Amino acid sequence: MACGTWVWRTRSAGWLATLQLSLTLAGGALAADPAADKSRYTLFNRTPDGALRDMSTDRPDKTESPYTVDAGRIQIETDLVAYTRDEADGLRSETWDVLPFNVKIGLTHDSDLQIVYGSFSRVRVEGADGVDDSETGAGDLIIRYKRNIWGNDGGKTAFGVMPFVKIPTSTFDDANDDVEGGVIMPLAIDLGGGMGLGLMTEVDMLRSESDGGYEPTFINSATVSFELTSKLGLYTEVYVERSAEDGANTVVTLDTGLTYAVTDNLQLDTGINVGVTDAADGINVFAGLSQRF
Repeated sequence: MACGTWVWRTRSAGWLATLQLSLTLAGGALAADPAADKSRYTLFNRTPDGALRDMSTDRPDKTESPYTVDAGRIQIETDLVAYTRDEADGLRSETWDVLPFNVKIGLTHDSDLQIVYGSFSRVRVEGADGVDDSETGAGDLIIRYKRNIWGNDGGKTAFGVMPFVKIPTSTFDDANDDVEGGVIMPLAIDLGGGMGLGLMTEVDMLRSESDGGYEPTFINSATVSFELTSKLGLYTEVYVERSAEDGANTVVTLDTGLTYAVTDNLQLDTGINVGVTDAADGINVFAGLSQRF
């Protein structure tokens, strides 16, 4: 009897030890996979540092990212300075933009709110016939909502949907005073070997210059990114924009730039966009940063 009791207790202790080990391993697996239970994090219950996904930005290329900012976190993306030059119809224009920003607020584990604003710009126009005009002001306010459909925390592909609305706040004389909007649909594909492909389709409803109604503008872009080192990245991009309005011209640019990850939460970037068609700006160069808090 005593022997039977000893055997039962020994087996029970072994079973309990096995159960405890299994629970420990399961808990460790959950801790190693922060995506397993991130739905509990919200704007008011922010995602802890250990559960953050790799920082993803909607800059410096024009192709937007399908990844959202983690819940309860704030990310600021901005051009420190940007310069644009173009020549058309005998006029040469130069624009300096300082600190146009995008403030992104993580609402849930798969959605964020974005506030985009052109804070300061200076435009100068010169012509061979003596035209010399300059204007300083601010741009429009754009509110965007991004929802990741799949792939936010892992996988070979990721897809998102981002509707937006433009609120006319620009102080420039040639800006329209109309509310406009659209929807952006970005797709990311991991090509392996440190390479990634980003694809974007966008449909904007913009005020027509001819009849005062609204006409759709279609935008498509593709960007290929390369990890040169663990911190340094390179991208090349093709961007195409075409309005459905009669007589509209196609905008095409070829873009390239570099990104540098200073930390897990701070990225610097610089790039150049070159216009291929007459309707596109001749050249745009910029330097900026993205910071996550």
